[in-house]
Amino acid sequence: MNWLFYALLTVATWGLYGVYLHSGQMAMADPVNGRYKAFLFVGVAYFIIAVLAPLVVLKINGADLSFPAKGVWVSLFAGALGAIGAFGILLAFGAKGTPTVVMAIVFACAPIVNAIASIIMHPPKGGWGGVAWQFWLGAILAIGGGALVSYYKPAPAPKAAATAPAAPTPPARS
Repeated sequence: MNWLFYALLTVATWGLYGVYLHSGQMAMADPVNGRYKAFLFVGVAYFIIAVLAPLVVLKINGADLSFPAKGVWVSLFAGALGAIGAFGILLAFGAKGTPTVVMAIVFACAPIVNAIASIIMHPPKGGWGGVAWQFWLGAILAIGGGALVSYYKPAPAPKAAATAPAAPTPPARS
C-alpha cells in the first residue's frame, strides 16, 4: 500500500499548492508582477526537487545515465504540461479567480481529462463502448461537485476596519 501513501502525499501537497501560491503572490507586494515573481520561485523549487533529488537517487541506485530519445521528449512534454498548468493557475489568480474556486475547478476536472486521455492512449477492450456507465456518472458528479464547491465556497471574513489611535487625554487640571 505504499502507492496509497504517495497518492495521498500528492493530494495533500497539490491541495495546498494553490492557496500557498496565491499567498506567495500576495506576499511579493507587487500587484503587477507578484504572480510572476512567485512563479519564479516555484521554478527554483522544481529545480531543487525535480532535478537534484532524482540525480541523487539515480546516483545512489547506480543507474545508467543513458536516456532514450522518446523517453526524453515525452517526459519533457509532460513537464511542459505541468509547468503550463501551474502558470495557468497563476494567470487565473491574476484574472481575479480565487484559490478556492480555481483549485476546485482544476481538481474536479483534471481527473476527467486524465481519464479521457488515458482511454484515448490506452483504449479499453471494446473501445469507447467498453467504458462503464459508472465512469460517465463519476465524471458528471465530479463536474457537478466542482461547480457546487466553487459556487457555494465560504466567503472570507470581512477585513477589520483600520481604526485611528485614540487621541491622548489631556492631563487633569487641579
